[in-house]
Amino acid sequence: MSRQRRHTAGTSHIVRQGDRRSMEMYGAVPRPRFLLLLLLLLAAVFWVCLLYFRLSALISGVAVAPMERMVSFAAGYESRGDDGDKDPCRGRRVYIHELPPRFNADILSGCGRTDGRWPNMCEQVSNAGLGKPLPEPNLEGKGEGAGGWYATQQFALDAIFHGRMLRYGCLTNDSSDAAAVFVPFYAGFDFARHHWGYDNATRDAASLDLERWLVRRPEWRRAGGRDHFLVAGRTAWDFRRHTCPSPTWGTNLLFLPAAKNMTVLVVESSTAPSHGNDMAVPYPTYFHPRADADVLHWQQRIKSTRRPWLMSFVGAPRPGDPRSIRSQIIAQCGASSACRQLGCANGATQCHTPGDIMRLFQSSTFCLQPPGDSYTRRSAFDAMVAGCVPVFFHPASAYLQYRWHLPGDHARYSVFIPEDAVRVGNVSIEDTLRRIPGAAVRRMQEEVITLVPRLVYADPRYSLDTVKDAFDVAVEGVLEKVAESMRKVETTDHRRSSWLDKIWSE
Repeated sequence: MSRQRRHTAGTSHIVRQGDRRSMEMYGAVPRPRFLLLLLLLLAAVFWVCLLYFRLSALISGVAVAPMERMVSFAAGYESRGDDGDKDPCRGRRVYIHELPPRFNADILSGCGRTDGRWPNMCEQVSNAGLGKPLPEPNLEGKGEGAGGWYATQQFALDAIFHGRMLRYGCLTNDSSDAAAVFVPFYAGFDFARHHWGYDNATRDAASLDLERWLVRRPEWRRAGGRDHFLVAGRTAWDFRRHTCPSPTWGTNLLFLPAAKNMTVLVVESSTAPSHGNDMAVPYPTYFHPRADADVLHWQQRIKSTRRPWLMSFVGAPRPGDPRSIRSQIIAQCGASSACRQLGCANGATQCHTPGDIMRLFQSSTFCLQPPGDSYTRRSAFDAMVAGCVPVFFHPASAYLQYRWHLPGDHARYSVFIPEDAVRVGNVSIEDTLRRIPGAAVRRMQEEVITLVPRLVYADPRYSLDTVKDAFDVAVEGVLEKVAESMRKVETTDHRRSSWLDKIWSE
C-alpha cells in the first residue's frame, strides 16, 4: 500500500487516489462514515429499549389497576401484605414486658372482691374483657353474640387492648429490635378495686410498685421509658389526683416521674399542653367484629336503615352541676315531636340496656352528646357505630381528643352547637339541625359510616385481615409518637455533643 504524504506547510492531509482505492479494497472505512454508522446503531438500540420499557409499564398497569380499585373500594380496608421484598414490620416491632401477674392477671382474678365498688365486674370483664354476649337477637338476628356484639363495660379497655396486643403481627422477643415497648399494667382495673374505701397510699401502691419494677429493667434504661406505652382505660383525670377537686379521687399514676416519659392511652385525655404524654383513644363500644365481613355487613346495614327520628338523647340530668346543660337538652327534646330520649333517672335501666340504646341510635339522624361527668362520653362512639351523626356542645368532647381516630375537619362527621347558647336558651337545637341542607346531612352520615372500623375494637380472640380497627390506629399513633420523641432526643444529644466538642477544641 502506498504511503500517505503529509504536508507540513498546511493543516490538511493529502491522500492519493490510489491509496483511497486500496483502503476501500481491504475493507477499511473512512472515519466520517464509521461515526455515522455508529450513531445510527446507538439510536436504534435506544429506541428499542424505550419501546420495551413503555410496553412493560403498560402491561404492569393493566395488571395492577383492578387490584388498586378493589382495595380502595371501602375506606378503612387496607392491605396488610408484604411490600415486595421489604420487611413489613420494619419500624413497627413491639416488645411486651412480661410483668409479674400482680400487675394484670391477679387483678382480674380478684374481680369478685370489687362488689359494692364495681358490681358484676367478673361478668363484665369475661370473654377477653368484652363482657357477656348480648341477649338481644334482633341486633343481628342470629342469636347471642352474633356478629360480635357484647355488653362491654366502658372502662374495660385494659384487658381488651392487652388481648389485641398479644395477637399483634409485629411482636418481637428482642427488645433491642423493638420500636416501642408495651407495658400491660391494668391501671384502670386497679383504680376500680382500690378507689372506694381505701386511703391514697393504697390507691397508689400498685403504680409505685410498677415504677420500681420498670426502672430496673434494661429496656427502660435504653431510652428512659420514652419508647414505652401502656393503656389506662379510664379518663386521664382518674390518674391525676393532685389536679382533681377531690383530694381522694383516683391515683397519681400520671404524676409519677417514670410515667411522664411514657405514652399513656386513656379514653379521655387532659387536653392541657403540659400533659402531653396521655393520648385519647375511643371508648370500647358494644361491637367487636371477628372478621372483615362483620364490619362490612354492619356498615351496609346502618347505611340502609330507616331513621324516623331527627334527633335523640340517652342520658340522665346533672342537677347538682351548674355547668351542665343536660336539663335544657332534656327539656328541648321532650318538647319536640322529632326527638326521642331514653331516661336514666330514678333507677331507670334503659340507659344500661345495649339493645335499647343501639336501636334508638339506629333510628336517629342526629344524636345529642353533651358532657356528663367529664367532657367525653362512650355514648358518642355507640352513636357513630350506629350511623348516627353526633352533635357536640363542647370542643373537649371530641375535637380536642381522638386526633388519631377522628378527622381534623370536624364538620365532616359532626355538628357543633355552643353549650353557652343552649344554657341561656338562645338556640333551638331542632331548628339548628333542620336548617342543615339534606345533601350536607347525607355527606356527614356517609363519613360516620366510613369511620366505623376506626372506632371499634375487634374481638381479641380473632384476627382481621384488611380492616384497621381502633387498636391498629392507636398502635400506629404510638409508633409515630415514640419515633418523634426519639428523634428529638437524638437531636438534643447531637447538639450537646457538638457543644462539648466545641468547648474542648477551644
